[in-house]
Amino acid sequence: MSPARAGARLDAPVHLVRGEDPVLVAQAARTLVEQLAGSLEHSLVVEEHGVGDDLDVAAVVDACTTPPFLVDRRIVVVRDAGRIGTAEASRLVAVLEHPLASVHLVLVSGGGTIPTSLVKAASAVGGVVETSVGRGRERGRWMADQLRHAPVKLDAGAVRRLEEHLGEDLGRLEGLLQSLAAAYGEGARVSPAVLEPFLGEAGAVPPWELTDAIDSGDVTGALRALRRLLAAGRASPMVVAILHGHFSAMLRLDGADVVSDDAAAALLGARSAYVAKKALDGARRLGSERIGHAVTLLADADLDVKGRTALPPEMVLEILVARLARLVRGRGGMPPSAHGRAGPRVTRARR
Repeated sequence: MSPARAGARLDAPVHLVRGEDPVLVAQAARTLVEQLAGSLEHSLVVEEHGVGDDLDVAAVVDACTTPPFLVDRRIVVVRDAGRIGTAEASRLVAVLEHPLASVHLVLVSGGGTIPTSLVKAASAVGGVVETSVGRGRERGRWMADQLRHAPVKLDAGAVRRLEEHLGEDLGRLEGLLQSLAAAYGEGARVSPAVLEPFLGEAGAVPPWELTDAIDSGDVTGALRALRRLLAAGRASPMVVAILHGHFSAMLRLDGADVVSDDAAAALLGARSAYVAKKALDGARRLGSERIGHAVTLLADADLDVKGRTALPPEMVLEILVARLARLVRGRGGMPPSAHGRAGPRVTRARR
């Protein structure tokens, strides 16, 4: 398999493996080290640093400046390289200005932010392995690439089932495919029926899958995304915060003199014009009254998940998500009652 979306040059003196998912980072680092080591015994050529609590940068510098013994190369792997301080990073950068051709330094992200000087040093020689999967089409291309190099061949139905099941837990993909290969052999064809027993618990979905479903008025899809977020360990107050941030962005844009996605991003302080565009489209679609209603629903739900009602937090969120999705569709969107709570409309029978 090829865990990295973009690979480094193997002849680079320094390699930086980075990304958002620590499992994908670890898989990409393992693949890179295997490629650098080739057919040589790992115990002879690979030297690990930063495993556990201690990271001795002086020992890393020493390893990078000492020629290998009995073999033709040394691979110096630094785990959780974000623990390297700025001053220590400058020592490594100085070493990399005149590197030994027989030594490769592999920096694995984690433990904090890797100093900019090391990132620049790796980027300058083409030594960055990027494991971030991306979204939308980028994610689809990443998945297609992994399956193209997989030890088994999934049919179209199995691919759809796998993508639906994994959600954003893509770090589980490699192990699942290896398990299928161990059970059925290299090159085996896998159908949905063959795949199903290997899936286990459904993976989490990214928060934007919930907000996208709400924005499209898809009650069923929104509830499904909510349940998978909760099953993956997202606390109820965290889900409320995600939704509050989503609708608060619309509230800030509502009535503002903003006509472009870039202007919306500047107003929101968002790094992505794409995210700002979604908020701007939502604000235009909903209008002031329904945005205000959504914010009121969220404020009530925030109090309810913290114990104001006897309802379980999960049920409070299901009601909230269903109401928000119906509100976007233009149904169930009555204004809040006088005391600020939006409940079902009650019609009294005439006597």
